[in-house]
Formats: sequence, C-alpha cells, structure tokens
Amino acid sequence: MFRCTRPLLNVVKKTTGLTGLRVHPNPLPDLAAAYENTLAVLNNIPATSVYRQGAEALTLRKLDVIKAANGDVAAVEKQLNEGQIEESLLIATDELSLASKMVEWKAWEPLEEKPEPGQWEYFGQTSSS
Repeated sequence: MFRCTRPLLNVVKKTTGLTGLRVHPNPLPDLAAAYENTLAVLNNIPATSVYRQGAEALTLRKLDVIKAANGDVAAVEKQLNEGQIEESLLIATDELSLASKMVEWKAWEPLEEKPEPGQWEYFGQTSSS
C-alpha cells in the first residue's frame, strides 16, 4: 500500500531549499500579473528609452513563456532559466519595483549638470558627449 502513495509525496513541493523563500502555492498567475504590471509601468517611460526597450522586450518574452506553458511550472522554470519559479517571481517583483523607481527618477532625461571631463572615460575610451 505504501508503494503506491510514496511517489505522490514527490509531486507536492514542500520547500524551496532557500532560506526565506517559501513555496508559492500557485505561482504562475502571480508571475504573469507581475509581468503585466511591469509592462503597464514601462508604458510611462518614453519609447526611446533604452531601459524601456530592453525591459519591455525581456518581460514580453517571459510572459510569452508563461502563456505557452499552459500551467506547466517545470516547463516555465526550464525556459526562464532563473532557478525555481519562486525565484522568478522574486526577480519579477524586483523588476517591477525598479521600473517604478525609473519612472520616479526620470532616468531618460538629460543630466542636470554637465559631467566633468573624463568622468565617462573607461579603459582609455572617450565618450562622444
């Protein structure tokens, strides 16, 4: 009798094995919502912003992965390649937070003060500005 039920114990994930990161009971809807919220925040940044272009492309790709997986958490974990799904959820909420801060900081606007000469020189290369 126990032989039949033992494989069932492996189906339910009990721990992430990471301190402070609990198992999420239904992560895919929350992950999709985090990506959709990030896209909504990114719409407040000008389309010419390099940050918006990169973050938007990455977020759309990740959202497509979730939609194509049809609820298969293991497939999402494999395609996103960010570790466990709970880690992906943590990354998504961090990106949402950063996008909100970028809107607040207006990082796409020109600098308020002109940079000092040589400030943007790295490894002997000079900038054109």
